Amino acid sequence: MISILYGILSAASWGAADFIGGIATKRTAAYRVLFLAEVASLFPFLITAILIREPVPPIRDLVWGAAASLVGLAGLTILYRALADGRMSITAPISAMLAAVVPVIFGLLTLGIPAPATIIGFGLAFGAVWLISQTDALNWRLPLQGLRNLSDLRLPLFSGIFFGFYFVLIHNATQHAFFWPLVAARFAGFVAFGLYALITHQPALPPRDVWGYSIVNGLIDIAGNAFFVLSAQAGRVDVAAVLGAFYPASTVLLAWILLKERVNYVQATGIALAFAAIVLFTV
Repeated sequence: MISILYGILSAASWGAADFIGGIATKRTAAYRVLFLAEVASLFPFLITAILIREPVPPIRDLVWGAAASLVGLAGLTILYRALADGRMSITAPISAMLAAVVPVIFGLLTLGIPAPATIIGFGLAFGAVWLISQTDALNWRLPLQGLRNLSDLRLPLFSGIFFGFYFVLIHNATQHAFFWPLVAARFAGFVAFGLYALITHQPALPPRDVWGYSIVNGLIDIAGNAFFVLSAQAGRVDVAAVLGAFYPASTVLLAWILLKERVNYVQATGIALAFAAIVLFTV
């Protein structure tokens, strides 16, 4: 049960971070929002690791953490490019589903076949992720419906695969320590965005009126990462990843509560399926 709870908290955190990040990126470039978010989330975990005197893990784990961050950022960049191409109803659900599929395959290979109830839960979860990501109840699409050609799948598939490998890499990075690998991950993201700003001769920091959004985004996002790690350590990494993939539900609910955006019946059905999957994971 504690693993399920952590997994739900990871999805809630990531969805909230996406909601706040989405508001911020309406005012400035996404990389500037994410750069300050990386800085904001780096220092709390760095200070905590020092204060509690957590032993520094093997260099290999820190490298895994840094690699996880770069892979995740690559997935995010590809996702933004795919969303900019105007195929959001296809891009978002495919990316989220592939992000869960990769850890499921990893879990099958390393942990064996899960219980039948968990397998059924996986099926419901994938359906839930797809339905929750549908923004138009009148024009919702089946997985391959509405594609102009198969090349439309390329970017969503790649972004989802990168996100899936992020789950696996950050799980492997935190086998001997909790805070230091996450610090390494954030530091790698900070360096990557800083180099991008330097190479392109653009400002790294967002405008001051966006700082609050960026800082909150970073803190909530790193909390999501921490909850995912705790969930994977307390249970199965594949279940933790599938629960984490429910993050669109949190974004949808926040948009409904704070922005008064309507939750359509397709999304409501997806949220109901998500709860059913969670129940099966606890069996």
